[in-house]
Amino acid sequence: MAGTIRALRRRVLTPDVSQTQVAVRGFHDKGPESQEILESIGVSFLAGLSSAAGARRTTDVDTDLTDIPTRFQGFAYEGAGMGFALVDAITPGTPRRSAEFLAGSGSDHVYMAYVGIGWALARLPRFLWRRASAAATDPLLRWLVLDGYGFHQAYFRTAEYVHGRRAVPSFPWPPQGPASYAARVVDQGIGRAIWFVAGTDPTLAADLIDAFPAHRHQDLYSGAGLAATYAGGVTEEELHIFRHRCGQHAPFVAQASAFAAQARVRAGLLVPHTDLATRVFCRTGAIEAARITDEEIPSAPSRSALPDYEVWRCAIADRFRADVTAQP
Repeated sequence: MAGTIRALRRRVLTPDVSQTQVAVRGFHDKGPESQEILESIGVSFLAGLSSAAGARRTTDVDTDLTDIPTRFQGFAYEGAGMGFALVDAITPGTPRRSAEFLAGSGSDHVYMAYVGIGWALARLPRFLWRRASAAATDPLLRWLVLDGYGFHQAYFRTAEYVHGRRAVPSFPWPPQGPASYAARVVDQGIGRAIWFVAGTDPTLAADLIDAFPAHRHQDLYSGAGLAATYAGGVTEEELHIFRHRCGQHAPFVAQASAFAAQARVRAGLLVPHTDLATRVFCRTGAIEAARITDEEIPSAPSRSALPDYEVWRCAIADRFRADVTAQP
């Protein structure tokens, strides 16, 4: 009986793989190479989601995902983060799967796992959010849940959130708030999705962002810069185009690029395109950029009105500011 329930969960909770296809999503098709990258990301994400949804033990995902190429493995663990959060939300009893996952192999992929929890929130009614997000207890990283939520909405509701530029003026999660800042992190996720909507075309991505109100540009450019670094799909010349287009927001593109580098370094998934992107956006290699993110983690709760997560982002951006705003 238990095996039947797990199989049913896997079937119900995992979207059809066709939903990851560029043509189905209506995203820009820059060419075969970018299309293959974006669709491989989607397939890998669904592999992680499916594995978690049907897992008997949280460690089962490590066996299921071991053969996924290094470039795409982080996305698979993001999907697993979503899957365990969904299972926690709909299974009676104390939510435990996400916590077990994060205490085990999910720890190396903690950034991606938290983002995956945000995907789960986007698929669930609000009365289940508390159960789905029970494991997102880190006060610094829990904001990444909202990044995942924003990405999901822009990826699946593109006409509304990207072309319609829908704003989220306040947000009911996390309960501690502040709700106004939560909307900014949702925008960071929307920016990350814009990289996919644009088919990794830096000019189109910048055009889409520039169509939003100016006060949203910093977070949107930051999110797109993270995607350009983590997902890739561009040449060095195209990275320079995006860096030029982001203009005054270059320090926060560098900050997000460093975040992406840290996510890959921590998980042991560093790949050449990430190092290339940090050299363009941060003016340094991926390992050094990742180290800076660790150095700037707040040592104590901030007295600022801003959450520690934003204090952290600003400190990282300031570390890169002089280099990335200097003339090439």
